[in-house]
Amino acid sequence: MNIYDQRPGQEYSTAGIVDFAKVPVPAIYKAGGKWNTFEITARGPRIIVVFNDQTAVDFQHGAFTQGPFGLQFANHGKVPGGAIKWRKVQVREL
Repeated sequence: MNIYDQRPGQEYSTAGIVDFAKVPVPAIYKAGGKWNTFEITARGPRIIVVFNDQTAVDFQHGAFTQGPFGLQFANHGKVPGGAIKWRKVQVREL
């Protein structure tokens, strides 16, 4: 799930999942410059992304039924502006 408002492919910008779940274009989900809340639910093949209390993505794909997850900052050598910080990251089994 992306947190990158200025991503060149806007269909996968903030709250989108690259190559799997698009968001509306022009982008309506903006994360830059403020604290945001994401709730990501992965249950079997279904993934739901809620961004600031608004469901942004709800899709199913068999590739995501199990496995690890990670938090990363990857902007391909470009600095889109400011640091990326996480707080209150919580993981629980469903």
